[in-house]
Amino acid sequence: MQDVLDLTRDLIARRSVTPADAGCLPLIAGRLERLGFRIEHLRFNDVDNLWATHGNGGPVLAFLGHTDVVPSGPEESWATPPFEPTERDGMLYGRGAADMKGSVAAMVVALERFVTAHPGHDGTVGLLLTSDEEGVALHGVRQVVEHFAATGQRIDYCVVGEPSAKSTLGDLIRVGRRGSLSLTLTVHGVQGHVAYPEKAKNPIHAFAPALAALAAERWDEGNADFPPTSFQVSNINAGTGANNVIPGELVALVNWRFSTASTADGLRERAEAILAAHGVDYAAQWHLSGHPFLATPGGRLREVVAGVCRDLCGIEPEQSTGGGTSDGRFIAPMGAEVIELGPVNATIHKVDECVSVADLRKLPDLYEAICLRML
Repeated sequence: MQDVLDLTRDLIARRSVTPADAGCLPLIAGRLERLGFRIEHLRFNDVDNLWATHGNGGPVLAFLGHTDVVPSGPEESWATPPFEPTERDGMLYGRGAADMKGSVAAMVVALERFVTAHPGHDGTVGLLLTSDEEGVALHGVRQVVEHFAATGQRIDYCVVGEPSAKSTLGDLIRVGRRGSLSLTLTVHGVQGHVAYPEKAKNPIHAFAPALAALAAERWDEGNADFPPTSFQVSNINAGTGANNVIPGELVALVNWRFSTASTADGLRERAEAILAAHGVDYAAQWHLSGHPFLATPGGRLREVVAGVCRDLCGIEPEQSTGGGTSDGRFIAPMGAEVIELGPVNATIHKVDECVSVADLRKLPDLYEAICLRML
């Protein structure tokens, strides 16, 4: 029972802040290779990725996770050092404990148990890990999927270990995610003295009516699986710091989290039409982080994961498409059914991030049960 705790502690102690891996992947690869897993180390730019497989043919069931973590912030703000795993009051503390070194350790232990007990299992089971999930995610799973397309590697089912639970393990599974479309908008003006506005062009004044229209726009109504698309401005910057200077430029950072009721192209066209209607002089840099995806209701993996939560956790899981994005957005376009199941997400990215020791001990049982029911 201590295997998953020991491995989680070992992983937390490694300062694998994106894109550093700090030796997490070689550690895991060594454990799996001893059990007959085929190991592929896939390095793209400064990012390390690991693809470990056991078995042959289909179906291909992959477990997906990341070893990188976000920065700890001021270490003095933590009750105990963020990269010194500490257990107290039934919780294991440390950066990455919940997001998602605990899940990674649970996946490794579950796979070890499964192939030891069933060395001749049907199909293929795999573990895909990256050190580039918390950052820009350009050379992690995104590029691995491109490599898979070139080599003919398929994935039929994928379990993502992102922390999904609300208050207890198994109370919520992610059956899809919204897409994410970002815009860096530069509004052009003419700098000048505030006392002579006729000789300048204030980009703040020019953008304000358009922003009001964008914020008031009803982008869609959502559908049975997704809430309506949301629009948010996360940052606006303009000005020189002086109160007597009209700025020459404004930069705004904007994001849409969109459902299957909209498309990225459609949102872009509508936003640009609003800007044009208000006469905004601008330059736009668009970035599509990922399209929305959804595991079909009644899909095999979706039913199995819900059943595992029901049988092993004694709870009927909520099936949600909420939250941010995950690397599942890169796997779903391969034609894979993608479900996310992991520990409680209450402390992720926070000071004193932690995971329940009881949940951590239980998680390998859930992942192993998924293997048993799927293969």
